[in-house]
Amino acid sequence: MILMKIKLMPSSPDVDLEKIKKGIKGIIKKTENSSLHSLNEEPIAFGLKSLNLLVTWPDEKSPEDLEEELKKIKNVSSVEVTDVRRAVG
Repeated sequence: MILMKIKLMPSSPDVDLEKIKKGIKGIIKKTENSSLHSLNEEPIAFGLKSLNLLVTWPDEKSPEDLEEELKKIKNVSSVEVTDVRRAVG
C-alpha cells in the first residue's frame, strides 16, 4: 500500500466544498483496496480553502491515476500530491 498526502484547490472561494468532498469520497470508494483516512479544510486566503487528503492507495495502481481522477471533479482547480510513502503494516 501507498500512503499519499494530497492538496486539492477549488476554483474559487464560492465553490461548494461539500460537493467536492462527495466527489473525492466517491472516487476513493470505487477503487478497490483504497481508503480515505482524513479530509481537512485549510484556510488559504480571501476565503479560499484547500482540501487536504490522506489516502491509502494500492501498490498496483499509480498515484497519478488518483491525481487524474481528482482533477476531473467539477470546480477543482488543481491537485498536488505533496507526499508519497510506502505504508508499512
